[in-house]
Amino acid sequence: MHAALLQINPTVGALRSNADLIIQEAHRAADAGAELLITPECALSGYPPEDLILKDHFCADCQNELDRLINELPKEPLILIGTPLLRNGKKHNAAIAIQNGTIVGEYYKQLLPNYGVFDEKRLFAPGTEALILNHTGKKIAVHICEDSWEPEGTAVTNIEQPIDLLINLSASPYHRGKQKDRLRILQQTAQSLSTTLLYCNLIGGQDELVFDGSSMVIAPDGSLISRAPAFMTHTLHWNTASAEITPPLNELSEIYEALKLGLHDYVEKTGFKKVVIALSGGIDSALVLALAVDALGTDRVISVTMPSRYSSSGTLQDAIDMANRLHIPIHQIPIEPLHHQFQNQLTSIWENKTSAELTDENLQARIRGNLIMAISNEFNWLVLTTGNKSEMAMGYCTLYGDMCGGFALIKDVPKTTVFDLCRWRNEQSEVIPPEIINRPPSAELRPDQKDTDSLPPYHQLDPILEAYVEQDLGIDGLISAGFDPDLAKRVIHAVELSEYKRRQSPPGVKITPRSFDRDRRMPIVNRYRN
Repeated sequence: MHAALLQINPTVGALRSNADLIIQEAHRAADAGAELLITPECALSGYPPEDLILKDHFCADCQNELDRLINELPKEPLILIGTPLLRNGKKHNAAIAIQNGTIVGEYYKQLLPNYGVFDEKRLFAPGTEALILNHTGKKIAVHICEDSWEPEGTAVTNIEQPIDLLINLSASPYHRGKQKDRLRILQQTAQSLSTTLLYCNLIGGQDELVFDGSSMVIAPDGSLISRAPAFMTHTLHWNTASAEITPPLNELSEIYEALKLGLHDYVEKTGFKKVVIALSGGIDSALVLALAVDALGTDRVISVTMPSRYSSSGTLQDAIDMANRLHIPIHQIPIEPLHHQFQNQLTSIWENKTSAELTDENLQARIRGNLIMAISNEFNWLVLTTGNKSEMAMGYCTLYGDMCGGFALIKDVPKTTVFDLCRWRNEQSEVIPPEIINRPPSAELRPDQKDTDSLPPYHQLDPILEAYVEQDLGIDGLISAGFDPDLAKRVIHAVELSEYKRRQSPPGVKITPRSFDRDRRMPIVNRYRN
């Protein structure tokens, strides 16, 4: 059998465009001889559709587009379409089997995930029955994403064996290490059913999530037969005579591509023409600028540098140098006059200037935030903020200052990974001035300031944050893991104290197993401390 896995990039809610995309790619694959066509989970609606599912008229519109698909898809192949479906008053995450202009089977997702970024139990009713299709002499079972993630779960045990193929329509979002975990689990499921598993995953960015594709075919013994490239649209053709295996990316390449795709699709799908970045000469804004140019091209990226009395000549020159290396415009707006004016206006209230030092630092950040947002408003450019996960965790950021913007691209990237990504990017071509990478990080909001004045060194901080935020270790677990007790307590206190700031931050690309956006939902008013 010749199968085609349509690794496509739909847009949530763009039902007509998504249907057109499915029709186009299905005809292309059928013309290439495919007898079995597979789309990802919820390919018709885009994923995750979230509370659009609660709107009956949305599900009715999905049905209208499904009816159009039935009429316009190629007739000969068996085609599996992922879509929300309203049946008998219940809404399902469904796979619709279509052939010869008619529905030949319906499958409803049985295991509805309700952890991390998923909320499917509040949206869909679970299915209870397996679907077995007969096509070209093969017995074919169908799963949707999570159904295959429990090799001994009911969605697997419900299948009456033997079968020849298990088809999985998936929308499995990316995070660091996810591809290895996914392959391992699907190998176990293929072995459990002694069948070939065809796994078709979604591609593209949707709000904070990035779907990496990496669709694959796994043999009954668990060996990898075929795999599509990650982070790009692709049709993976497979039959018993030929197969392609795209090698996996290394970790830094994988993270960089995820950030790039997440940014590109957020900008494209929200309709912005250009992005604007406050370029400080520091490492975070350097990484954001490199990603933006790589994702969008030089003609869609604008930079602005806003030096203050505390900005060094080195950082200013590095900002200009990097903009020139990437061939993008850079606008200089010194904030010194505005800073003086604000200080003068506040003098009568700031009786003790020493006590206002932190306020004065935040004031500079907020002046910059006002300026960059004014530029955004005037030209309808999307502001990309430049804060990283380490800063967001510790509250080392200013509300309505450096947090101003529409998309926080690297908010889930720890500071140590920011350094690693910058070094990796320069290995491809040196677009980041080396001085930016080598200079000790500083916000440059007071004389001779360093990040380590307020934060632990990042090589000590980031492992604690990973253990506390991503692994949920408490203070005893952190101490048992070898972390300094006083440092661990300091980090826990800062993380919990800063929840109110994170709640007001823009969305950003998820690249770790637990981000601060959709994965970790902590109360703002929270007096629990472990």
